[in-house]
Amino acid sequence: MLVLFFVLWVIFNGRLTVEIAAFGVVVAVLLFCFVCRFMDYSLKKELRVYRNILRGASYLLLLLVEIFKANYSVIRLIVSPKYEIEPKLIKFKVDLKSDTLRAVLADSITLTPGTITVMLKENEYLVHCLDKDMAVGMEDLEFVRRLEEFERGGKGEDNGTGL
Repeated sequence: MLVLFFVLWVIFNGRLTVEIAAFGVVVAVLLFCFVCRFMDYSLKKELRVYRNILRGASYLLLLLVEIFKANYSVIRLIVSPKYEIEPKLIKFKVDLKSDTLRAVLADSITLTPGTITVMLKENEYLVHCLDKDMAVGMEDLEFVRRLEEFERGGKGEDNGTGL
C-alpha cells in the first residue's frame, strides 16, 4: 500500500523530480499511517503482500518453464514416427484447503501442453495425459509444493488463499 501511494503520487503529478519524490514519500507515509490507524491495516499485512507477490511471480515463472518443457515433449511425440502414443488417465489427491488454490492447480495442469484436468472434486483430480510418460510424477508436482507454500504463508491471516 505504501508503494502504491507513492506510485499514485508520481502518476498524478505527471513527472518525477527530486522535490516531487521527496514530498511524495512524506505524503505516502502519512497516508499509510492513516490507513494503519483507522482501517485495520498494518506493516505485517504490507510485508505479507510483498511476499505473496514474490511467491506469485515465482509460481508464474515455474508455470512458464513447465509449459516450455511440455511443449518440447509434445513436439517430440508428434515428430517421432517410431513412438506410439499411449494416453492415460491418472487420479490423485492433494492437501490444498483453499478452493482458489485448487482451481489454480487445475488450471496450471490444463495450461501445460499434453495434460488436461478432466475433473476436480474436493481434493481429487482426474487428469488426462497425452502419453503415459507425462503421467509419471503427476502426484508429486512442483506446482502442488508451491501452492502449499502459499497456504502456509497465509495461515492464520485474513485471506485463506495466500494470494
